[in-house]
Order: sequence, then C-alpha cells, then structure tokens
Amino acid sequence: MMMSNDADLLEYLPDLYDYGIQDFSSYHAKTEQDILRELRIRWWPTVSYRAVHDIRIVSSPEMNPLLLEDTQFTRSAVFHCLSFYVLPQLNKFEPDGDRFGEMMTYYRERYKEEFDLVLRDGVLYDFDGDSTITSAEREPQYFLRLQR
Repeated sequence: MMMSNDADLLEYLPDLYDYGIQDFSSYHAKTEQDILRELRIRWWPTVSYRAVHDIRIVSSPEMNPLLLEDTQFTRSAVFHCLSFYVLPQLNKFEPDGDRFGEMMTYYRERYKEEFDLVLRDGVLYDFDGDSTITSAEREPQYFLRLQR
C-alpha cells in the first residue's frame, strides 16, 4: 500500500525535480508510516471504543493498514510529504525565511485540514475483510458531538 508517489507530488509542485532531488520514494514510505501512526492515535481508539459498546464489532485490537482505502489519504500524504520531508531538504532555514519555509508552513496547514476532513467524512476501512467497503463501514468519526 502506498498512499502517494512522485507523480502526486508533481501535481502540486511541477518544478520539483529542478532542485536536484530526483527520487522521493523513501519520503513517501515515511509519510505513510506517519499517517498510519496518526490514525492509530486519533481514529482507531474511537473505533475500538464503539466496538466495546456493541456499535461495531472489531475483530482485532490493532488497526490493520491493509484494510484501509489508501487512495483516501493521497492528498493528505502529498501535503505531509512536502511539508515534513521534501521542502525541509530545500529550505535554508534563514531567520528572514525563504520561499521553501513559507511553503512548508502552507502545506503543513493543508495537511492538518485535509486529514481532519478525512476523519470527519469517515475513514474507509474494511472491517469485515470482504474486500468491499459498505456504507455501514464508512462511519464518520465525529457526529457534531463532543469527543473526549
């Protein structure tokens, strides 16, 4: 499962290869691990909590990344990869800032917004493992209620 690739990055920064780095595959792998970690922290505990209260049966206490619909996270992965891995390689970290520093900030905010939208829309996870995701399996995390 790969949430993003170099072609996805080039959709947002077409001149990315002009800066000397030609392969970002290791950054995509790191990004995927970061997104999976954030899902385990922010989304999976709410699923497990609902399962305990007989709302949904979860067969495993651990989230299985293979049951996620990885294309749902492509945009989040692109924003994350750019802001946390690609652009820091290009940034000079000058006190006055530079173009890449501003882009890092912009894409970090976009990542947070996009990830929250995915959670609010409902994470596509194949709970029963039948290779299809039904509408019952696509339940949003938030129902405009206070989450504790």
